[in-house]
Amino acid sequence: MSQVIVIEFVSLDGVVEDPDGRDGTPWGGWAFRYGPESVAGDKFALGEVLDSGAMLLGRLTWERFSRIWPARDDEFSRKMNALPKLVVSRSLERVEEWSNSALLRGEPAEEVAERKKRQTIVVAGSTGVVDVLRAHDLIDEYRLLVFPVVLGQGRRLFDRPGPPAGLSLESAERVGQAVRLVYRREPAQGDHR
Repeated sequence: MSQVIVIEFVSLDGVVEDPDGRDGTPWGGWAFRYGPESVAGDKFALGEVLDSGAMLLGRLTWERFSRIWPARDDEFSRKMNALPKLVVSRSLERVEEWSNSALLRGEPAEEVAERKKRQTIVVAGSTGVVDVLRAHDLIDEYRLLVFPVVLGQGRRLFDRPGPPAGLSLESAERVGQAVRLVYRREPAQGDHR
């Protein structure tokens, strides 16, 4: 069954902003301080989703990824480069810099609801896109890599208003110094997602 999966690097206090330090915040780079065993490769355990799903990215995340992934040639990078990528942007006119990228022209929530009927969609980073999808109750699963750092400041994953969502913990697994938590949506009565 197709679903919407959100993947995020998260601090212990819920911050998702600037995990790699590219935003230049005083606290930036917090996820990458723990070495490649915590951040490199398929740390979110997407597996087959990389072969059959699509990735949904906001403009900033897409721009950053498009400067990193095309030059890489390991197995995981080849899958990332081959994966269809949908880019939510009102300012970009073209996205040819990274293979298999396409601009999402309509309203993100409507487009995702329609595409979700056909394929799994992974949202990487892109907190603005996550906010929109959460507001429309479209997220089925969160895969969070939680790092052992308290930042005390920065954009948090759930700091924007949105409807409550019941979740169940599916797994917790150590990944380097981080912990991968997988939370799935608890279906509401009569909800057969």
